[in-house]
Amino acid sequence: MTKTAFITGATSGFGRACAEMFADKGWGLVLSGRRGDRLRELEEKFTDVAVHTVICDVRNRREVEAMVKNLPDSHMAIDLLVNNAGLALGLKPAQEADLDDWETMVDTNIKGLMYVTRALLPGMVSRGKGHIINIGSVAGSWPYPGGNAYGATKAFVEQFSNNLRADLHGTGIRVSNVEPGLAESEFSVVRFHGNQERADAVYEGTEPLTPQDIAEIVYWIADRPSHVNINRLEVMPVCQSWSPFAIHRQE
Repeated sequence: MTKTAFITGATSGFGRACAEMFADKGWGLVLSGRRGDRLRELEEKFTDVAVHTVICDVRNRREVEAMVKNLPDSHMAIDLLVNNAGLALGLKPAQEADLDDWETMVDTNIKGLMYVTRALLPGMVSRGKGHIINIGSVAGSWPYPGGNAYGATKAFVEQFSNNLRADLHGTGIRVSNVEPGLAESEFSVVRFHGNQERADAVYEGTEPLTPQDIAEIVYWIADRPSHVNINRLEVMPVCQSWSPFAIHRQE
């Protein structure tokens, strides 16, 4: 029987790569995002699998509820939710950060993830099967200057994933949290509000992770036997590790 994956933020980066990976493996797809032209492009590209696309801003609770309520019968039984929609905005220290950026990150990375999860969970529980893979970040565990609200939202993703596991004990539903490190996609372009030159400088002289790397990991987790749950998977490129503790010394 064909399985169905629901992927948020499917129009770019990790989400698009996951859509391509699962389509290649023959899964049915529900793809959501805010850019209709890109969703149509994906619909035209994946002609060998059943694809349903929907324009939705996960920050809007009513839109999310309507999106799930109005799924066609062919895509109603969701086997896998990939909570990928998310973003970072700005890299200023907390005392200078833009509160609008903070609110957007909280609304997308936290509230959007909660809305989609809550909307799809009852169906998974009633069927006694399903899998939620949340896309977190190493920023949820390892702080860095300017990471402030973004890192905090990804720390939420980790704890929410852990607590979902506790709540869903005995239901057969699996929950996993994938935490990528430095990865080249549109992430930095978005973070720097469209400044391509500044975004390119982030990856200069490095060999970062790619969206395809993350999609392969997500598929591997989803493809484990049903009794196996990967709780948390943190992944960095070899070029990235940890720095010594920062110590400020007075002159």
